[in-house]
Amino acid sequence: MNISFSPEHEKFRDEVRTFLDESLTDDLRTAQRMCPGLFLDYEHNIAWHKILHRKGWVAPAWPKEYGGTGWDLMQRYIWSIETAEADAPDLAPMSLGMCGPMLIGCGSEAQKKELLPRILSGEDYYCQGYSEPGSGSDLASLKLKATSDGDDYILNGSKIWTSHAHYANRMFLLVRSDDSDKPQDGITFLLLDMDSPGIKVEPIVFASGTHEVNQVFFENVRVAKSNIVGKEHKGWTVAKYLLEFERGSGGTASRKIALRRLRSLAREIPWQGSNLSAEGDFAYKLDEVEVKLEAIQFTEFRIMAALSKGQNPGPESSIMKTLGADLGQYITELATEALGYYATVHQPEARTVGNNHTAIGPESGLATFSQYFNLRSSSIAGGSNEVQRNIMAKLVLGL
Repeated sequence: MNISFSPEHEKFRDEVRTFLDESLTDDLRTAQRMCPGLFLDYEHNIAWHKILHRKGWVAPAWPKEYGGTGWDLMQRYIWSIETAEADAPDLAPMSLGMCGPMLIGCGSEAQKKELLPRILSGEDYYCQGYSEPGSGSDLASLKLKATSDGDDYILNGSKIWTSHAHYANRMFLLVRSDDSDKPQDGITFLLLDMDSPGIKVEPIVFASGTHEVNQVFFENVRVAKSNIVGKEHKGWTVAKYLLEFERGSGGTASRKIALRRLRSLAREIPWQGSNLSAEGDFAYKLDEVEVKLEAIQFTEFRIMAALSKGQNPGPESSIMKTLGADLGQYITELATEALGYYATVHQPEARTVGNNHTAIGPESGLATFSQYFNLRSSSIAGGSNEVQRNIMAKLVLGL
């Protein structure tokens, strides 16, 4: 695989760097560095989204005819590297990374025409309604009932672990529309407005003290059947298609940056007349992470190559999901180990953008313990590691 930069790609990289230097404010960079978990706060997320939309760079992975950039594989790789290096905010994945590609692949022409521009502009901000109490990894067992009533469905039930539902104005979700056949054949994929009468959003606060996820309750919520994506009762196929995009985002560039910062942090920690980065066992762990990241990087290249040819990510997305989740968690474990007792100091004000609080311990470690807590969910969200290994066993090993 040739991943060297051509003169054209070097020119593109210079253009990206210039744009990032001119567009990223100190507040946006700080917000990304202090992000406590998987999702950046809505305020800075949507501010960066709108900057990218004005530039025409908000959807690098979308086809150009739907408002994407038309970038090739190497340009997208350069973009991921340079934005991570520059501390550019991570955009929430539900709209641009999941719902948009799903609509492009499975939506009607009318849905594409109406909804894709609203996703690009940030006017529509989606949350994902998949998991339910008692129905997470076994998603086919979901029970949120969609009762047919003429041209509408009436929804009753709840969804849980719904990221950013307290900010979203739209939701894509799976509902139980038929109980007469096997579970997968009675599911319909729907879109709805979050301000629909009968919807109630209740916060779930993490052990770290942050609020990213929610439980969403539906009581006689009426949704027009024109909001079905794909065919009625056949939403399982649409859901699997969408999950390939959710699971295929490896984030190798950002993890490489996290590792580099961890090495820098280790050099700040005194250790027996030197610093922690020189301690043999800890240095070995850091090198081990670097080797694994390189292996994951090449799998990510294969997925990006498939996407650039119009193919679906396939089972490789499950490989990326599992390895990426494990390694991301391990990096936060090593950062917590490096900080020692400084990691446990609760000082959320010190990592708030624009604060004037003095940090206790290394400033670069302020978000470490929150990230350690929050990233526990990454091996469950979007399909648990155990489910991913079953997919790999079936589709890769033929078991």
